[in-house]
Amino acid sequence: MAAIVVLAGCAQAPAPPERAACPPRSPCPACPACPPAKPPAETAKYEPRDYADLPGWTLGGQAQALRTFLEGCPRVAQPSPLRRACDAAASIPPGDDAAARNWLENAFSPYAVIAPDGTSDGLITGYYEPILPGSRARSARFRHPVHGAPEDLVTVDLAAVAPETRHLRLRGRIEGRRLIPYWSRGEIEARAGELRAPVLAWVEDPVELFFLQIQGSGLIELEDGGRRGERIRLGYADQNGHPYRSLGRYLVERGELALEKASMQGIMAWAAANPARLQEALNFNASYVFFRELPAHGGPIGALGAPLSAGTSLAVDPRHIPLGAPVFLATTFPLSERPLQRLMVAQDTGGAIRGAVRGDFFWGSGAEPGLQAGRMRQRGRFWLLWPRGEPLPRLQ
Repeated sequence: MAAIVVLAGCAQAPAPPERAACPPRSPCPACPACPPAKPPAETAKYEPRDYADLPGWTLGGQAQALRTFLEGCPRVAQPSPLRRACDAAASIPPGDDAAARNWLENAFSPYAVIAPDGTSDGLITGYYEPILPGSRARSARFRHPVHGAPEDLVTVDLAAVAPETRHLRLRGRIEGRRLIPYWSRGEIEARAGELRAPVLAWVEDPVELFFLQIQGSGLIELEDGGRRGERIRLGYADQNGHPYRSLGRYLVERGELALEKASMQGIMAWAAANPARLQEALNFNASYVFFRELPAHGGPIGALGAPLSAGTSLAVDPRHIPLGAPVFLATTFPLSERPLQRLMVAQDTGGAIRGAVRGDFFWGSGAEPGLQAGRMRQRGRFWLLWPRGEPLPRLQ
């Protein structure tokens, strides 16, 4: 480089070559706009109220609900304000409504639950624990299997990647290197021999088995292959990942049932009259529930992990109502205008329970609770009871 510079300095510098004019600069292409951030899903609104605003609050029943609340306390996460209220609740004398009511009024503040769209009332249905005759072994009478969770059912939790999905679970099975949807109800029924799932019991009525899956728990009373009077308690273990679809709505939309007849009893009557079309109708609900065996004593286990109590356990949408919380319910008894107003505890969830003011009232076990549950489709309102002075729950 130095030599080149010296030699160039000895010679006459040539005129610089003319440079072609630069073409006009084209404008930069518009950068694609970033998609707007997905707004967080709307949750319920909680509006402060007084206990005087709760219809029927002074009529009693708080002692029974407080006992249900205490039974769920060990299952409530330690950081929750509800868990801190549990220790104080244990000192209230059992069965004393006045003492329970006084303690609740001092320890909890009531809040009206308002849906994101501003409505304050919603649908209240009922559920129960069915009791089905059955057997440990297949027979000519008992030929419909009650399945446990399949070996090849894969559950994927996406919450770490997409927090907004923390209430959802992706279910499927592995085929080669792909995760594909798990079999639907119709496929499970058609390919029963290929299902890699244990059989916990056998029952005789496919419609009763269908409703056992909808309820999520039940008792099998052994009438063949077991001691007389022996029962198996079954609880929810898993589900095939397909969304729940209402069989009653299916039959109403096709003109098979009038809307007022679309109860559990009405569906069973339709099934008895249309056996050739039954499986097709059942398959409309592609969702299929698998069970696990539980201790026969006590009550069925809800989503909170605590035994459910007849008349005081409520299934809710956990995106809006925290599990374990006391909830005052104002609705009416099935097929009537008679008020049903009482304190309950949010202890369970359900595939069809979606919405801020949406509840499922647990009636108990057996035929009479089943009759009440099957008829219940009422309007109702909620008031959340939350520990005084604590920040309101943020569930999304």
